[in-house]
Amino acid sequence: MKPRVLGNVRIIDPSTGMDETGDIVIIDGKVAAIGASAAQLERSAQRQVEDCSGLIAIPGLVDACVHIGEPGAEHRETIASASRAAAKGGVTSIIMMPDTSPVIDDVALVDFVQRLARDEAIVNVHPAAALTKGLKGEEMTEFGLLLEAGAVCLSNGRHTVANPAVMRRAMTYARDFGAVVSVATQDPHLGATGVMNEGLFASWLGLPGIPREAEIIPLERDLRLAALTRARYHAMAISVPESADAIRAAKARGLAVTAGVSVNHLTLNETDIGEYRTFFRLSPPLRGEDDRRAMVAALADGAIDIIVSAHDPQDVDTKRLPFADAENGAIGLETLLSAALRLYHSGDVPLMRLIEALSTRPAEILGLEAGSLKVGARADIALIDPEHPWVLSKDDIVSRSKNSAFEDARFTGKVLQTLVAGVTVYRA
Repeated sequence: MKPRVLGNVRIIDPSTGMDETGDIVIIDGKVAAIGASAAQLERSAQRQVEDCSGLIAIPGLVDACVHIGEPGAEHRETIASASRAAAKGGVTSIIMMPDTSPVIDDVALVDFVQRLARDEAIVNVHPAAALTKGLKGEEMTEFGLLLEAGAVCLSNGRHTVANPAVMRRAMTYARDFGAVVSVATQDPHLGATGVMNEGLFASWLGLPGIPREAEIIPLERDLRLAALTRARYHAMAISVPESADAIRAAKARGLAVTAGVSVNHLTLNETDIGEYRTFFRLSPPLRGEDDRRAMVAALADGAIDIIVSAHDPQDVDTKRLPFADAENGAIGLETLLSAALRLYHSGDVPLMRLIEALSTRPAEILGLEAGSLKVGARADIALIDPEHPWVLSKDDIVSRSKNSAFEDARFTGKVLQTLVAGVTVYRA
């Protein structure tokens, strides 16, 4: 590969605290020099210089919660189509959840995902292995073998482990392997009949609600078990301020716990459901506006560590139904950054913190070679124009499924180019 220079670009790299205008010199797929000093010292020796004036270079995003249909439901999403959607959104590394068919609970499935990703994906795809066999919450998988095969964390996908004894045993074994246990916190019984946030708005719509306790109770139980086992615990996507308070208190006690939040729960609320729009049926459900603002504040102060897309493709057969009968989930890879930039433009979250939550911090939690633009790092980069106005049209969606909660939404800020190991995989 020829040496490549991204010139005159504003560089924001939370891993080093860098926020300055200069050049990024890429040699053999890695960052060879960066910043104002690179602009002064290196450009004359290079040939391929790309003027990026007016753009911001950030580390490629790391999305820690991505559901993909393949294997078993390729009509909803394949690894190849998900990778293209990711590249369009500036996401260069995705963590693939294990709730496929068959479930990723065996070494052969981890190997299958990795081989397919190497052959067909244009971004980095990292499989999460199942915490329990078949995601049934009854019997643990072979943690050591799965992690050795290349799984980056252990997860039960959309399913919460109901049995606390199983969860304690799983955390204990995961601790011995230094593995992150990344789980959903939704009580399967408290939320069994509900379809949206419990409250006045649900009553107006005549829909059964899901109480906030359906999230808080399993989370608080897991935090107690994390204290008991000293495991590395990650709450995949929380949605209410009581959950953020519980995470904050656990961190203050010195526990190795972290938490994520879906970009949907940072930028949307329950009133967006409107007239029973099924693309807004999510898990956890969209909450009230006060809850949304509390989540934004918890992200800004660091109680919540990362932002995820919670990308969950569903086709027309599962979404074009009455609200109460539709499946949960919305796609989000292509809109993750643009939706998150709403928090920057509103002044609620500084840009450095926003990029940290989208890239650097998830890479740190999962131990990935990503989320940094320091010299020697792999050149996974997103070039963005933070002021670029655009509207998400259904016809422009790359994902195989079109169930976006942001269809026809107006955004300010867009990914114009995505690089993986110094190679452009997307250009607007």
